[in-house]
This record gives sequence, C-alpha cells and structure tokens, in this order.
Amino acid sequence: MERPFEIPEDLNMADWFLRARLREGHGDRVAILAGDRRLTYADVDHLASRFGHVLRGLGVHPEERVIVALPDIPEFAGAFFGTLAIGGVVVMVNCHLKPDEIAYFYDYTRAAVAVVHADHLAAFVEATKGARHLRRILVVGGGETTEPHASFEALAEAAPDTIDLFPSHRDDAAIWIFSGGTTGRPKAAVQTHASFVNTTELFGKRVLGYGPGDRTLSVPKLYFGYATGCNLLFPFSVGGSTILFPERCTADALFEQIEKHRPTILINVPTMINHMVSHPDAAAQDLSCVRVSTSAGEALPVELYDRWKKTFGVELCDGLGTAEMWHIFLTNRPGDVRPGTLGKVVPGFEVKICDDDGREVPDGEVGWLWVRGRSRAIAYWQQMEKTMRVFRGEWYVSGDMLRKDADGYFVYCGRGDDMLKVGGKWLAPAEVENCLLRHPAVAECAVVGVPDENGLIKPHAYVLARETRPGLDAELKTFVREKLEPYKAPRELFLVDELPRTHLGKIDRGKLRRS
Repeated sequence: MERPFEIPEDLNMADWFLRARLREGHGDRVAILAGDRRLTYADVDHLASRFGHVLRGLGVHPEERVIVALPDIPEFAGAFFGTLAIGGVVVMVNCHLKPDEIAYFYDYTRAAVAVVHADHLAAFVEATKGARHLRRILVVGGGETTEPHASFEALAEAAPDTIDLFPSHRDDAAIWIFSGGTTGRPKAAVQTHASFVNTTELFGKRVLGYGPGDRTLSVPKLYFGYATGCNLLFPFSVGGSTILFPERCTADALFEQIEKHRPTILINVPTMINHMVSHPDAAAQDLSCVRVSTSAGEALPVELYDRWKKTFGVELCDGLGTAEMWHIFLTNRPGDVRPGTLGKVVPGFEVKICDDDGREVPDGEVGWLWVRGRSRAIAYWQQMEKTMRVFRGEWYVSGDMLRKDADGYFVYCGRGDDMLKVGGKWLAPAEVENCLLRHPAVAECAVVGVPDENGLIKPHAYVLARETRPGLDAELKTFVREKLEPYKAPRELFLVDELPRTHLGKIDRGKLRRS
C-alpha cells in the first residue's frame, strides 16, 4: 500500500511532537492551559528534560517501561515526553485504579519506575507488596525522597532543563496501548514511534485540520489513547494548545472549562454527550467557540447526534479506532457527516469487511473488520497466540463487525463477541440500545446475550433510567417490540442504579453477562 508521506527512520516522539516546536521558533507559544497555569512549549520541554534526567538517575534504561499514572496535569506531559526522551517506553494507566489492578500492571509490564501523584500514592504503594520488578515510585506533588519513594520536585531541583534525546528508531517500541479488557485483564498492544506520527499526520492534521490556533479539551483523560492523540499529540504537532484539568469529568466541569478557556476542538464520548444534552442548563451554554467535536469509544446513536446538533449547533464527527492501530482510521469529517455511520476510511489506511474465511463480503453485508496502515502495532505483549490470530501480514483483523454501504460509509454493528444469534438471525446490541435511548425515560443502557435454560442466547437489557416508576420495564420492552422486529426485543429488562465500567470507562459487558 502506497504511503502518503515518508516517516523518518531516526525518530523520537519527544523530538517530533515537542523539541521540533522550539527549533521552529515556537517555544513561547502556549502549549498547556491548566487552571491558572500556562506552560509554553519551552516550559514543557524543560519539564520533560528534568523528568528525563530524574528517571535516568533512578536507573531507567532505554527500552525499559515507565508507568505514568498521573491525572491530567502538566506533569503528565513532562513524564510522558521525559520517558520517551531517554528511550524509555511509556505505559499509561488510570491513576484511580485499585491496588489489585495496579499490582497486575506492575507485574505484567515489568515497569522499572511508576510516576504517581501524591494524592493517589497510597494505592500504588499498597500494590508494591510482592512486586518483582518495580524499583521506585516517583512521586509528583509532594513528599520526601525516602525508600521506596522519590520526590520528583526534590530531585528535579538539581536536574538540567535540557537533555540530549536518545536516538530512537521509528520502529522502536514507544508506548503500550491497552485494550478495553471487557472480557478479562487488559492486554498491551506495543506501539512504535512511527505509529503516532503516522496517525497524527493522516487523521489529526489532514482530516480534522488541527492548526496552531486550535485549543483542545477532552472528556477522556490522557491515559486513554484516544485522548493521548486528540488532546496532546495532535495539538503539540502543530503548535496548538491543550486544556487539562485533573477533576472527574462531568457536564458541569466541561461547561466551566469551555467558558473559561474557549476550546476549538472538543474530544467527546457518547456517554458524556448524553449528559451534556440532558443537562438542565444545556440550552444556555455557549459552545460557539467549538468548531468540531469528535466522538469515539462506543457507538453514537443517531438520536443522540440529532439532540446534540439541535442543542449546541456543533458538528459531531463519530469515528472508530483501536489500540492495535492506535487511533482513528474510520471517521466522519467536518462537512461530510452521515449520522449513524462511522464515516469513511482515513486516507492512508485501507479497510475491508470480510467473512470468517477472510473473503470480502458485498456492500451491505455484515462482516469482520480488516484494516492496514503504518500505525499497526508490533504485537500484544506476552500474547503470542492472540498476536498470530489478529495480526496477519500487514493487516489487523479486528473483533468488530461492520458493514459498508455503496457510498463507502461504514456502519458499526458490534463486537463479534457481543453480536447475538437469536433464532438464527444476527442481532446487533447497538441497534436495540439505540432504540431504547429514544424513550424519554432511558438515560443509558446496555444489551447483552445471555443463555436461557436451554442454552439458547436471548437479549437482556440493563437500563439506567432518568426516573423509575412501576411497570417501566414492561413499557420499555413493549416500546422496542413496536419499533423493531419482535425477535430483537429484550427477553429480560433490568432497571439498574449504575452500569459496570472497565478501566477505560467503557461499559463492562462481560460483567453484565455474568451477573
């Protein structure tokens, strides 16, 4: 497949995304807006350099993993680029994990150092019991340098504010991107420096049109690959600005950040889109600064798109990416949005829909997603069987099922392990969920397949209602039956107080199936 541009062989992401801005004379441009803090590109480069020196002083060598478990604060960018600067490999994890989950990441990644904020230190310390490879915890935001901790601020005082970058190769491992882990422990797709440059150029610059005047604000936090791209790497690649805030993301928090910083690009997910349009003061919010909002991470129902567009008047571009390809390769784009679809292929990638034997299916038929492009991961870490099954030559074979229409727009049908065969017919849970969301009483929902007493798969729905009332479950089942074919209606419908989530914040369908 012809590549639309050449990726340099000698490539370190810390140079391409950060140091290059200084060479271009943009060192005084604002890179990060975080509350009342404003960091220029020169400031971030100095911060990253100090992180690099401190990590090297703690014994981190090239190709060793460093866990970055920080909230969305400027130090995240410093630790991120500082690790890459010395040839290390970044492993981004959620700073709000519980000790047993942290212990898994310690053991699985064999990280040499974990960079942790003082506010979350207790859980990360507890998880060190029995950790075989972790040498030190580097604490940001307070504390003294005492075993097994090291204070970044204390050590950084003596660290130079510039560093010689390790001469990484474009195919060296740079970052581990984790899968959603909906059916088990998260597994890491090992991604190269080239992958991040490739998608930034093809999707960030050429499709979304990131420019130096853009300010980005993200719903998902930076440890999530979707946000790492849209809210850090993409704006940094063009001299733009990213808006960071460490607090939990809510509709109120977003509206506050939008009012204060006036972002031009909003990185969003369907769950928060729903919260925003459902907010009692939604109609009074001024989103005129936002030129485009992206959506990814889960299916975006047509009804939710319509409510968003009617409420805020901002273009909403839904797309699909995977950890194995790092980021988005199917997307709607400004000026070309077809609601209910994932849009078209990002130029520079190739996508086909195939049957179980790898043969392309005709337009309109459901099949497995195959994709290839320069952003493909090397492998899954310590998962050779799965690696061989899904990485086939240049292609990555996803567990997602899609169909393509005659105009080249792709429609998401569901994960292969989520798709249901009911009465011999395929059922896409997203279709039933989309229908349920049209009912005014439904705030959020999930549909999964559960075997009945005869071992036959039946659809069960779990609904988070805006308000509960007697008979609502029966009313919702009837609502679906009236709007869809009868076999698609949930056999059981449960009203729940909350839906379980994975470490990436997605609905944990595996847990629902086991409930």
